[in-house]
Amino acid sequence: MFATLSRSWSLIKASAAVLRSDSELLVFPLISSVAALLVAASFLLPLGLIGGPEALQRQWGEEGGSVAVALWTFAFYLTQYFVIFFFNSALVGAAMIRLKGGDPTVADGFRIAFSRIGAIFGYALIAATVGLLLRALQQRAGWLGRWVAGLLGVAWTVATFLAVPVLVAQNVGPIEALKQSASMLKRTWGENLVGNAGIGAVGGLLLFAVILLGGGLAILAGVQQMPAVAVGIGVLTVIIALLLGLVQAALSGIYSAALYRYASEGEAPQGFDSSQLGAAFRQKG
Repeated sequence: MFATLSRSWSLIKASAAVLRSDSELLVFPLISSVAALLVAASFLLPLGLIGGPEALQRQWGEEGGSVAVALWTFAFYLTQYFVIFFFNSALVGAAMIRLKGGDPTVADGFRIAFSRIGAIFGYALIAATVGLLLRALQQRAGWLGRWVAGLLGVAWTVATFLAVPVLVAQNVGPIEALKQSASMLKRTWGENLVGNAGIGAVGGLLLFAVILLGGGLAILAGVQQMPAVAVGIGVLTVIIALLLGLVQAALSGIYSAALYRYASEGEAPQGFDSSQLGAAFRQKG
């Protein structure tokens, strides 16, 4: 556990050095978050106004309603995944320029993402289909379905970890990108992979600490009958948590670009340690 956290902290410092050199990389997760919220609102608000999925069931009947809900869910997944993959591709593309010694701009990141927009949409289409199938498995197969869906979800996450960097760096379609992602992971880190915590370990702990401390102070201020202070602490806690989320998203994009460089070229980018990148994944058991 402590070795994982130590390695994660080292990876955070190496990724943060890149982010300090190009702080504009934060623009991509910021816009992505706003766009994802707008997408969610555009799907959830109309559904809420008509009475939710149950209303569709009543209007279209049991079978027709199920189809309508499935189509709505698929459209939501597709749009949300496309937004996330598009801005992540822009972030990873810009990070790759920096890792090669260049000086990327926000425009460079968007140029790269737009040049691969067809492949990004195809990848989103595949991811939405997988997400819908896993959701159906969870809903229709009870606890066993949830357990199997969880395992399949983890396997999918690991196998596709380098898919976006492959899409960005190579002129290939989404299916080939998925194949190459799995192949590179298998070739570099071996069979039966499970992901280590990576940057998410330290980021998650920091976020938990901020929420715990901020929530505790807000409750204490409320108990002391200082409502204005309690509200202020609550707002500040939310802002810090959101900023941490943006920074972690940017660091994760930089980290995936560095891992791709390590897997494709066999060497760590400047500022990263080969042994740490080599321990990004481990064998089951």
